Amino acid sequence: MSPCFLFYFGRVWRSLFIVVSVTLPCIVIMFHNQLVSCVLICLCLMCVFKSSVFLCSLSCRMCISLSSLPSPRLCSRLGPPHTLHKVRLWSSVLMTRVFVYGTLKKGQPNNYRMFESNNGKAEYLGSAFTIQKYPLVITTKDNIPFLLNIPGQGHRVHGEIYKVDDQMLKFLDDFESVPTLYQRTVVQLEVKEWVGKTEGEEKVSPGSITDVFVYTATTYKPDWRSLPCYENYDSEGDHGLKYRPREERD
Repeated sequence: MSPCFLFYFGRVWRSLFIVVSVTLPCIVIMFHNQLVSCVLICLCLMCVFKSSVFLCSLSCRMCISLSSLPSPRLCSRLGPPHTLHKVRLWSSVLMTRVFVYGTLKKGQPNNYRMFESNNGKAEYLGSAFTIQKYPLVITTKDNIPFLLNIPGQGHRVHGEIYKVDDQMLKFLDDFESVPTLYQRTVVQLEVKEWVGKTEGEEKVSPGSITDVFVYTATTYKPDWRSLPCYENYDSEGDHGLKYRPREERD
């Protein structure tokens, strides 16, 4: 074969390999498995550009970004396509948005835990209330507030949105005794006030609808459903059911 033919054959082969390296992972992404697609991207780019450290580094960064996205299978269980970016609600520094409605709110007994450095990082973003009605009840001998996961009953519950890092999210899971006492689920909110920074994120304005994590009770005693419901929890409220801090319990 002539050198010219070999030269052009090599260029065509490399071009086809690049096309396959991009399209094949995209097809895999559509069918759920981002991790496999990321590995394919890395391997293909490393094969085509053996000596390109920059492209290998770039492909690794693509792997990290793609692997953090929610899978289509997960999103199909949580809502329509327009809410996909809201399921875990990563901020520009990989933090998660959480809705608090009880003792973790401002002015309530456990709010200080959101700002203890040993627990992780948290930032107040704004206030909001649930789109659907939920029963917010106060029960047990320690007067603990529970948001029962019964959409359509009770009131539209008011609370606050925070963004937290993974360390704080793990602390909150432990603090809320997930999954025995509470379960971390997704709730849809209407924003009342937004003070958080939106650099690198979508702009949020009052009246916007967003999905965040919340700690609810999906398992509870049958008589809890008949308890009085509240829309805006206050430990010192007229209900007379003052929260009993953990330090004061037996």
